[in-house]
Amino acid sequence: MACTLVLVVVAGLGISSRLAGGAKAANTATLGSDARTSSQVKASKGSLAAGGKAVNPSYFASGACVLFTPTDGNRHTVVFLDAGHGGIDPGGTGVTESGQAISEKDLTLAVELEAMALLRSQGFSVVVSRTTDTTVVRLAPADVADGALTLLGAHDDVAARDVCANDAGAAVLVGIYFDAGASTSNAGSVTGYDAARPFAADNLRLAQLVQSDVLASLNSHGWAIPDGGVLLDTGLGSYQAGSGGSGVASSAADYDHLLLLGPAESGFFTTPSLMPGALIEPLFLTDPFEGSLADSASGQQAIATGIASAVEQYFAPAPAASTTTVADG
Repeated sequence: MACTLVLVVVAGLGISSRLAGGAKAANTATLGSDARTSSQVKASKGSLAAGGKAVNPSYFASGACVLFTPTDGNRHTVVFLDAGHGGIDPGGTGVTESGQAISEKDLTLAVELEAMALLRSQGFSVVVSRTTDTTVVRLAPADVADGALTLLGAHDDVAARDVCANDAGAAVLVGIYFDAGASTSNAGSVTGYDAARPFAADNLRLAQLVQSDVLASLNSHGWAIPDGGVLLDTGLGSYQAGSGGSGVASSAADYDHLLLLGPAESGFFTTPSLMPGALIEPLFLTDPFEGSLADSASGQQAIATGIASAVEQYFAPAPAASTTTVADG
């Protein structure tokens, strides 16, 4: 049996009990107002993904690692957005309040493309890990077994996202993922960062902005999403091998970081990101209310708006120091 990879981003965190007990009932009608058919969603996202330029198409899968230029102004700054999972890797799964099954890979892509459009309108160039339902790396035979990614395949696909960001010359990286819990009461937003990098202070600043702005954007609708905080990735990411305990499986178990954000490790990971980064999981797909938000146009737009706002603030010039003139006398 091939080894499989499970990326446990908030293992056992269990943020529960919504902050405002009436939030679910009060906002269900709001979600229903933006319901769209799957064909409408695909058409909308397809238009957002038009006009990009593939970065090193011989290395990345078709539709992966695509660079888009600004639509208004030009800050001469590239932002990398990663839509977690994709292709044969569905990521986490859940169900909406109406009973609709949802997969992480579809929702991260929707948010990524929305955030890309907002950032382009703010003068940023944006490189996205994928523009469609695909892995990022071109899969090799060893990457797939029984229709799923092997442990090596999952490793290679996440590592390819860092390669994409590096190849495109990105100045900052934001990973967009969703959470899944053991209970439907698990809820809330968390953002991870890595403190083992030379730019650890910038990682933390970016993570704080992303967490704060996304949560504020979501809760401006009255959805009362709990704040799980900004956390070190050493407490968020873990690899669990389905079988075997040597080679990649052993190295993966010992790597105490999120691969998207973490440092190089000899013999295991040689292409880490070269820029500050953060990874947000704004909602739990296993909470039907939060899953419904993640699957809605209004929820996706709220998350994307928060991400774009955080990036804008990250690059905003520091306020000028005030000076006080003391009059003679």
